[in-house]
Amino acid sequence: MSHIEIEEPEARYESQALGGRIRLTIGEGENAVIIGPNGAGKSLLATYIAGGVCLKGGRVATLRADGTEIPRMKIASLSFRDIYRLGGASKDNYYQKRWQATENEESPLVGDALGRGNVERNRELLGAIGVTPLLEKRILFLSSGELRKLMICRSLMQQPEILIVDNPYIGLDAESRETVNQVLEEAAARTGVKILLLISHPKDLPGWVDKVIGMRGGDVVSVGSRTDFLRDMETRAKLFPEESLTKETLPAIPDEMRAQDDGEYRDAIVMKNVRVAYGPVTILDGVDWSVGRGEKWALLGRNGSGKSTLLSLVCGDNPQGYANDITLFGRRRGTGESIWDIKSHIGYISPDMHTFYQADIACIDVVASGFFDTVGLYRKPDDAQRAKALEWMRAFHCEELAERSFLKVSYGEQRIVMLTRVFVKRPCLVILDEPLHGLDAGKKHLAKLMIESYCADPRVTLVYVTHYVEEIPDEVEKRLTLVKKQ
Repeated sequence: MSHIEIEEPEARYESQALGGRIRLTIGEGENAVIIGPNGAGKSLLATYIAGGVCLKGGRVATLRADGTEIPRMKIASLSFRDIYRLGGASKDNYYQKRWQATENEESPLVGDALGRGNVERNRELLGAIGVTPLLEKRILFLSSGELRKLMICRSLMQQPEILIVDNPYIGLDAESRETVNQVLEEAAARTGVKILLLISHPKDLPGWVDKVIGMRGGDVVSVGSRTDFLRDMETRAKLFPEESLTKETLPAIPDEMRAQDDGEYRDAIVMKNVRVAYGPVTILDGVDWSVGRGEKWALLGRNGSGKSTLLSLVCGDNPQGYANDITLFGRRRGTGESIWDIKSHIGYISPDMHTFYQADIACIDVVASGFFDTVGLYRKPDDAQRAKALEWMRAFHCEELAERSFLKVSYGEQRIVMLTRVFVKRPCLVILDEPLHGLDAGKKHLAKLMIESYCADPRVTLVYVTHYVEEIPDEVEKRLTLVKKQ
C-alpha cells in the first residue's frame, strides 16, 4: 500500500508552476480521480506526483506503508499524447501514412512492441483488455480506441506501484470502456497498485474511486467522496460553466460565418460495394452508402470496425479510394479531381489528425490552417484569415489560447482548437470523427450546441462519429453502423 502527500509545492521553473498552494493527501488504499476543465492543471499536478518537476520549496512525497520513498520507475504515468510515439509517428511520418500500404511495413507488430516474452507472461491481462486479437496487427493500423487499450495494457504490464492515467475512457466503445474500468478496478484490488485517474467529465467517474479532487486554474477547489462531488452542483457549475448554456442563450452564428454555397449536386457521398484491405487484413467489404446533400448521419461501430478508414476514403487521404466506386459532390472519384478539390468542400477532424498535428505554432494559426486543409501550417494566413480564425475561436470560447503554442496547451485545449479549425472555411460537408474527444463537460456541451447550430443549415451535410449516444447532435436523423471484420 502507498500514500501520497502534497504540501504546497513550488516549482523551480515558472512554466511548471501551479496556480495555488496545494495541500493534499491521498491515503493508503485510496484510489482517486482528479477532475476539472481543460487546462485546469490536472496533468501538471500528475507530473508533480510522478516526480517530473524540480521543486524549490514545499514537498511531494510518494511513500510505501513502511515510509520508504517509491522510486520514479515504479510510478507509471500514462497520457494519450504518447500515442504519437506509440503509433509510429515521427519526423519521418505523416498523417496519411496509415493508409499507404507500401509505406507502413516499418511499423512494428503489436506483439513485438510489447515484447514477446512479456506477451507470454501477461496472457491473462492481454485477454481481459482485448489486446490478444491485435498482437499480429501493425500498430499503425490500429484505431485510436485500440491504441488506447494497448497503452493501458502496456502500463499495467510494468507492474507499477502508482498508476496515473489521463482520460482512460476516451475513444473507447461502451463495451471497451466497461472492460478497461473492470481491469483497473481489479488491478487495484489484486495488486495494491494505487490508481489516479485524470478526467474531464463527471459521467466518467468510476464507482470504485475513494476520493474526488476538483481542480480549476491550477488549484484544488474541492476534495471529497464521489457521492459528495456528484451532489455538489455548486462546485460542478464552478468547474464547468459552459454547461449552463442553452440554444436560446448561445449567440447565433452570424450569416457571414454560415456555410458557403459549394455548387449543385444531389448527393454528397455515394459508395458502391466498397472494399479496403491491406494484405490478408480486410477492413471494409461490400459497403454501400449514399449520403444526400443536407442529410445528417451518425457513423457508428465498435473500435476497429473501419469508421476512420471509411472516412479516409471520403476525405481523399486513402489511395484505395481510387480503386473503389466512390462519387463525391456529384463527381466520380478518379475523373481528374485533385485531393485539394476534394478537401475544399470538407471540414474534418479525427483522432488520427490530432495525433499527427505536432506543429509548434500559435493556436490561431492551427485554426487558420483549416483554410488550406493542411496538417500543419505551410502557408502564412493573411490578416483577414487570422481575423476570421479569431472570430471562430471566440465562438468556441477558446480565444484566450490564440497566441499560445499549440504544443504547450493541454490535450483538451488542443482538441477545441482542432474542432474550431473545422469550421473556419465554412464547409458544406462536415465530417466529425469523435470531435468531443478529451473535452471537459462544459466544453462538450458548448461544442455540441455549436455543431447543432451550424449544421441546422439545410445546405450542410453532416457525418458524425462517436461512441457516446448522448453526444449525437439533435439534427442527426440517419445512422450507418459498421461491423468489425474478424
